[in-house]
Amino acid sequence: RGGDFLNGGMDPLREMARRDPRGPAVMGAFASTGYGSGTDPVEWNWQTLDRHADAAAHRLAEAGVGPGERVATLLPASPEMVVLLHALPRVGALLQPLNTAWTEEELVRALGGPKTSGSGPAPSILGPSAPSLLLVPGDRVGTFRGALPGMGTVAVEDVVELDGAPDPAGGLAHRPALPPSEDDTPLAILLTSGSTGRPRPIPLTHGNLMASARGTAARLRLDPADRWLASLSPAHVGGLALLHRAAVVGSAVVTTPSFDPEVFLDLADRGEVTHASLVPVMLRRLLELRGDRPAPRGLRCVLLGGAATPRPLLEEGLAKRWPVALTYGLTEATSQVATAPPDEVRRKAGTVGRPLPGVEVAIREADAEGVGEILVRGPTVALLPPAPPGEPGVRLAPSGWLHTGDLGRRDGDGDLWITGRASDRIVSGGVTLEPGEVEAVLFRHPAVRDVAVVGAPDETWGERVVAVVVPADPGAPPSLDEILEFARAKLSAAKRPRELRIRSDLPRNANGKVDRGRL
Repeated sequence: RGGDFLNGGMDPLREMARRDPRGPAVMGAFASTGYGSGTDPVEWNWQTLDRHADAAAHRLAEAGVGPGERVATLLPASPEMVVLLHALPRVGALLQPLNTAWTEEELVRALGGPKTSGSGPAPSILGPSAPSLLLVPGDRVGTFRGALPGMGTVAVEDVVELDGAPDPAGGLAHRPALPPSEDDTPLAILLTSGSTGRPRPIPLTHGNLMASARGTAARLRLDPADRWLASLSPAHVGGLALLHRAAVVGSAVVTTPSFDPEVFLDLADRGEVTHASLVPVMLRRLLELRGDRPAPRGLRCVLLGGAATPRPLLEEGLAKRWPVALTYGLTEATSQVATAPPDEVRRKAGTVGRPLPGVEVAIREADAEGVGEILVRGPTVALLPPAPPGEPGVRLAPSGWLHTGDLGRRDGDGDLWITGRASDRIVSGGVTLEPGEVEAVLFRHPAVRDVAVVGAPDETWGERVVAVVVPADPGAPPSLDEILEFARAKLSAAKRPRELRIRSDLPRNANGKVDRGRL
């Protein structure tokens, strides 16, 4: 295709359906292939996907969904979700995907409904007004209609039909009298992970998503022969960006009911998956299941993001020839800011690489080692609403620079290294330390499977360093003395843990990051 697959029009799906109508677009693994349960497997080309999007747009318009309205979805990465991502812009509506891991009470609170325990309405975190429509699997419609009587709740099966040939508006494409999307046309609203405070709704525009797709495709050298496993929730910016990027590049999306390491390895061994976006805990599960066998031969890229990748995990993956790429990003910058492809990670393990094409990165108030706050500017940066007064979080300066609150440095090659987050820093006895530095040392202890380091209030030291450890052998957890002896030659006294807590796992948010507030 001569590399022109990145020059799509204002509707990337319509453009791909025109250029490569019979190319594979969505491959859904279901019951007949032994994975999960549901209908027969979905195997759509771009033309079929385009027709499904038209049919869904027609049904949404008939239901009264129009320009500027928000439609919330409670769906995993699935064929239905791919259809809705492309159908909603065709009626001028915005997609607002919700986290399927939330409890019913959390979902009702998020949607501004009454609390399921107690009385009175709960303030919505989704924005100033509730979505006009909620799309859920059919077996959950009754639950949400009862809990949210003022909101229209519709079964997704009534909007997106997986079986049979789509028949939009009697066979005619749905082409509403709307102007084509411009760079500043909002397409989706995503919630931040909440790692810096209360989750915030972030509007992402057509321009944000297109710039992210083009920059990522250029950095990772993507092409239409790729097959991406849709392994992250569409409520996570990395998951939504992947589904959108596939239409821009022309690569197929492979969906499964949920992330299952055995299914992933089977698909990759058979050449059905070449790329995947994972969080570090997913890679850990794959390495444990794979044992000493190397990565599947057809796997070209495992993109790790969402949370910092522990150095021992990275080294193990590289030693077993996994094609690991590292990325740094955030919801407010439409996922990736900087990315190191697999060949660069092999040469310089630990860096997240250079900024994507068109994205600028600066380091603010760097210390003697060059570490300071990471600032981001460019077409992927969302136009942020003001942060609530007194609440920490990412903010956008009038100059256009996004103040991330993350800490990092750039080396002589311009590559970015992430060192931590300003709000996670611990000040103990007048010494400021980064939890990530302590965690990197403790990860190497043979009795430690997982670890997080937090600061706890202390009358003598101001804060004391607490190591929360998941032991490799639950029956033989390490002691504090063992941890201190191991760390003595590697960490100065102020950085060594003064307290040890043992847990069976670490609390994590939807992005795979450790929830330090809960710890």
